[in-house]
Amino acid sequence: MGLVSPLMRRRLKALLLAGGTLWAISVTAGSDSAAAAAAALRDALPLWALQWELGGAQTDTLSSAAVLTLSESPLLLSARPAVAELWAQAEEEPQFEELDRPAAQPVEETPTETVSGTDNGVPARTLIPTAPDGYTVCGNAYISNTTDHALSMDTLRQPFAAALVAEETGPQILIVHTHGSEAYTPADPEGIVWSGDHRTTDSRYNVVRIGDEMADVFSEAGISVLHDRTLHDYPSYSDAYDRSLSAIEDYLIQYPSIRFVLDIHRDAVADANGNQYKVVANTGEDCPAAQLTLVVGSDGSGLSHPHWMENLRLAVAVQERLLAQNPTLMRPILLRNSRYNQHATTGSLLVEVGAAGNAPEEAILAGRLFAQQFAALLQENQT
Repeated sequence: MGLVSPLMRRRLKALLLAGGTLWAISVTAGSDSAAAAAAALRDALPLWALQWELGGAQTDTLSSAAVLTLSESPLLLSARPAVAELWAQAEEEPQFEELDRPAAQPVEETPTETVSGTDNGVPARTLIPTAPDGYTVCGNAYISNTTDHALSMDTLRQPFAAALVAEETGPQILIVHTHGSEAYTPADPEGIVWSGDHRTTDSRYNVVRIGDEMADVFSEAGISVLHDRTLHDYPSYSDAYDRSLSAIEDYLIQYPSIRFVLDIHRDAVADANGNQYKVVANTGEDCPAAQLTLVVGSDGSGLSHPHWMENLRLAVAVQERLLAQNPTLMRPILLRNSRYNQHATTGSLLVEVGAAGNAPEEAILAGRLFAQQFAALLQENQT
């Protein structure tokens, strides 16, 4: 009973030969010469032997190095299927909160047609909330909250934590641009080199120009400011938030006097057919201003951000002040799960200045109006 018959041995040899032949064919399939095929077999044979020794016949996605590590412990090796499943999940999941992009348009807003004094061929609208449904309303500030956090008026009304220091000589405001190549639509786009859809490295037409204007206003108000004009989204858009966070952290180490960090972006707003339009506020001047949106991050993504409420209090105070000066300048505040690097300071805001359809002149005016009122608010509350 324990002996293998000659017929059985012949069948086993045939099966092994067939299996080896199929393996050799799969390994050498991409080879264009006998020498290349031999090299492929020479390279693959040790790896195949190692995988076989480590139980590599299993059809999971673990690398040989990972399986070799698991084999050091029988307990770990027995858990190989669970480890492989976790490994596969980690490779599929998005690795950075940047993928949670702020919503292009807050809920329950009704567009109202308006006339633009800067004709770049893009339709103009003024977006204002018409009812409290879908919002948390604090004074005249509307908040579109897509987190699981409940908001109370008592909490939102408390003073925000960050403050200018009157006798400080170092920079107290840092302006950065995680997506610095985000651009506007000039009336005459001839000669502009576009790096993507409504994106350019030409700082005459992207959000870096808005940062320049804001920095000038802060300096005129006597507040020391740093403006990082780096395009953290160029040439690669991926991981832009990682790169801008690294810059912010370096600045905070070099300049511990920094109290406020403004990350300046622009939005993209389209109609139901995907056509871009500009968002504008009537200023009483020939040129309207682009509408602005404050985006506040939280800890809803699971990343540590214990003091996100301080940024929201700041946003509410800024929103109320700006709306008191111009009732159509601000779109509702967006409270989101992602933290957008705002854990770096308790005075961090993401500011969307207009949309892709706005003319640069409209965004520049909006940037100046924002900076004027932001500076005045901070100076009234300095320590």
